[in-house]
Amino acid sequence: MSSADGTAGSSLGRVSGESAPYPLHGSVGDFGTDAGAGVPDEGVGYRGPTACAAAGITYRQLDYWARTGLVEPSVRPAYGSGTQRLYSFRDVVVLKIVKRFLDTGVALQNIRAAVQHLRARGFRDLERMTLMSDGATVYECSSPDEVVDLLQGGQGVFGIAVGVVWRDVETALSQLHGERVDTGETLVGHNPGDELARRRRDRAV
Repeated sequence: MSSADGTAGSSLGRVSGESAPYPLHGSVGDFGTDAGAGVPDEGVGYRGPTACAAAGITYRQLDYWARTGLVEPSVRPAYGSGTQRLYSFRDVVVLKIVKRFLDTGVALQNIRAAVQHLRARGFRDLERMTLMSDGATVYECSSPDEVVDLLQGGQGVFGIAVGVVWRDVETALSQLHGERVDTGETLVGHNPGDELARRRRDRAV
């Protein structure tokens, strides 16, 4: 097993030893390569209410996490009462993962370390990553064998397949409104419910 260590809040990297709060189990390999998620358009951002809806959190949680630096919007922070925070696709994925960690009682300091780690990884790495936790420590697994090793060692109590969260967020955001970062243009999502209502109206005419 290898572990990760962060220095002065910087992004996490691989080092030897097991004393760090975010041990990493193995290297990123081909575990979950069938996730099938595409690389999102980084020129699109999502406002707070949209990020909340896609991540399954309340606006109070979103606001508190932003103000305390747990998950800050990487596209545009709020500069005052007149500005809107703008979150990236990756931000929303991280928000949803943080919600799951908090719901299962993972220590906040370990969640912060996990957030730094997730932000430092590439999109393809996130698709393939599985996070396991015993409620106190978070582990990254990159193969089914490593998951089994953790379970047999009594360490992994629950797991989060990041690729699955990615697809959930992708589906949710496709039905919600986004915003072009460069022009501010609103991108209208495709809501199946709206489409069904339109078809019913067309038939009634």
